[in-house]
Amino acid sequence: MAISKTARVLLGSAVILTGANFTAPSVEAAQLQLHELLFNRNNNAKPRTQRRPWFSRKQVVRTVPDLQQEPAPAKKIKRVSGPRYYTYKAPTISTFTLASLVGDASSDISNEGLGIPAMDFEAQRFSEALRNLPEGQISIEPAIAKAIKAHYSQSPAFVWSRGSSVTAEAKQLAGMLNQAAAHGLDPSDYAVRVPDDSFSLADQAKRASELLAFELQLSAHAVRFAMDMKDGAVNPNLISGYHDFSKHRLKPEDAMMRLATSSESASDYIEAITPQQPHYKLLQAELEVLRNSEDNDIVFPEKILMRPGDIEDSLPLLMKAMDRKMRDETREKHAEVITGYDGSLNYDGGIIELVRDVQRDLGLVPDGIVGPKTIARLGGDSLASKIKRVELALERFRWHPEEYGKRQVVINQPEYRARYLENGETKLAMRAIVGKTSNQTNFFHDEIETVVFNPYWGVPQSIIVNEMLPKLRSDPGYLDRAGYVVTSQSGKQIASSNINWGQYAGPVPYNVRQKPGPRNALGELKILFPNKHAIYMHDTPAKKLFARETRAFSHGCVRLQDPRGMAAAVLGKSVDYVAANLGGYERAEKISEKIPVFVAYFTAWPNDAGKVEFHRDVYKRDMYLTRAMDAVKAARSEAS
Repeated sequence: MAISKTARVLLGSAVILTGANFTAPSVEAAQLQLHELLFNRNNNAKPRTQRRPWFSRKQVVRTVPDLQQEPAPAKKIKRVSGPRYYTYKAPTISTFTLASLVGDASSDISNEGLGIPAMDFEAQRFSEALRNLPEGQISIEPAIAKAIKAHYSQSPAFVWSRGSSVTAEAKQLAGMLNQAAAHGLDPSDYAVRVPDDSFSLADQAKRASELLAFELQLSAHAVRFAMDMKDGAVNPNLISGYHDFSKHRLKPEDAMMRLATSSESASDYIEAITPQQPHYKLLQAELEVLRNSEDNDIVFPEKILMRPGDIEDSLPLLMKAMDRKMRDETREKHAEVITGYDGSLNYDGGIIELVRDVQRDLGLVPDGIVGPKTIARLGGDSLASKIKRVELALERFRWHPEEYGKRQVVINQPEYRARYLENGETKLAMRAIVGKTSNQTNFFHDEIETVVFNPYWGVPQSIIVNEMLPKLRSDPGYLDRAGYVVTSQSGKQIASSNINWGQYAGPVPYNVRQKPGPRNALGELKILFPNKHAIYMHDTPAKKLFARETRAFSHGCVRLQDPRGMAAAVLGKSVDYVAANLGGYERAEKISEKIPVFVAYFTAWPNDAGKVEFHRDVYKRDMYLTRAMDAVKAARSEAS
């Protein structure tokens, strides 16, 4: 049978579609296909397969270009990384002559007449001291030297002596500087020798010059001490991008002005800018105890593992270590076992129950198995290590405001714990989850402003790029199915499945939010203290993680074991009130007054009973702070 012109066109199209691999159909097959096509066209019906014919003209137009062009390869994803740690650079220390620190004042009295007519006794004494100024030197930060020079150029008079005697205020201030070790600081960085009160009345000129040398040294070192007490000897923002504290540090000229002209005494001024929190005082007391302690460290054998029923040579060491760490309630409960222990090596009976309760005291899983985690909590820390960690804790305190305020929230990251306090007393404490080592929680302080019930979760770009983008490339509709809302930068909602995620290698031009509900990553509520790090406290559906000893699992935010309790505390409402607002749409409630929140990092910290406990340095920030303090010490000592 002859094939019509239409059939030849259609069959030709089929050749174009299939390309070089096309095998011409038999005449019978072509006839069948042609009859089916004509039948369907005449009856406005689809083929029996309910699919568009593979050789239709419309499909030819849409399909041919796809066969000729390869899709663009997906770009390699560039992970969004967090802040980094820096090599700490301490301020430069320079050496200045005493004459250079009095500046223009020395030129005013260089000629006869001494510049000021009819000078009073104190002015004459200062000018006499300048004339006989000894050839001494002071090694100090240039900014401090500049402040000292500016002060004495404008006010050429003694501050720290009257007549031929050092003032009582100066002696008190010098004593405070020489006791800097009580604050975990090195006294040699501030040390001042107070001139002896015994001197010859016949040698007033020499006495005046001696007092002026003392004057300049005390002023310079007092300014340094004031700055270190107010804001810390180390600038935390120069340690890493994870540290974020006020950039308005005490200026040396302001410190000198307050020391010299304030209505309060200089020592009172320094005392006022010293941390006033009760925890600071407890750490100071612990530092004194540790420094006066004998080095009686308990050193366990390496890789110790003690199971119930074992015969263990280290059991006497374990009993001794537990005696130093157990709570009073545990001691009282197991008094019979403790007093009756005779040095046996059998790990059984009541000793197992004692170990389990001590593990509870230490925040560990009470399984009765004594392994590396239990040993680390019981001992393992040398006396020198404990002293160093308390010194670091005191330094970190100086980065914070001098006072917490009446109400405050303290989150101590190495302790994995959050507390609500009133007037320095803990009213509520709970376990917390902080950032993974790859997503560290920042170290800063701020103010709590809002509680949000039934929150959306705005997914950070770091999570979108690092975790979601690889999955979206193979499964573009993942976000749609998982309850997320994707919007453009203008706010227009877009289906995730309609986006070509392969074209993005880094941050994407979309906002991704997870709807409120039982699967929401923020759980029932979040507590906001707006900050540039997008860190806040919140609930979580992953409740089981709170049972872990180490709880560094989040992307940086702080998950709370009892979010309802914390929300009620900051709102000043009942837990029932909080519960009544849960479920349904997102709703925000401002708190009546902003509450300070300290997202802190202390590996030595007083517990709620006031006893200092030591915690693992989860982010190795002790190491970086130690390096920074060593750099400051090296700069100051090398120039001395």
